Amino acid sequence: MGLPDAELSILLVDDVQIQDLNQRHLGRGKPTNVLAFSMREGEFPTLHPQLLGDVAISVETAYRQSNRFSLKGSEMIVLLLVHGVLHLLGYEHEGTRTGAREMAIKQKELFRRVIPKL
Repeated sequence: MGLPDAELSILLVDDVQIQDLNQRHLGRGKPTNVLAFSMREGEFPTLHPQLLGDVAISVETAYRQSNRFSLKGSEMIVLLLVHGVLHLLGYEHEGTRTGAREMAIKQKELFRRVIPKL
């Protein structure tokens, strides 16, 4: 993605923890699969330019959803990590079909680089 010095934190949580994060930060009182918190937005986006932000992944939800995508649980976690990183880089799937399509294409491309057998 052209960011060789980029940093991010990854938090693997359960459904209770991700629901708490989802409620506190987005006002959504339910668990979700992945949340991304960008450090490139907000009050001090240039404070640490290499820091992309944080990605929180619910391992419980990932394992539940893995069958729908015909993936192993660990592969689903990788897919959600790719999805979260794309959000940190400004990709957005909510709002426009074009944005959703661009994100889906990039997500598939990056996922295949990490998990090449698919």
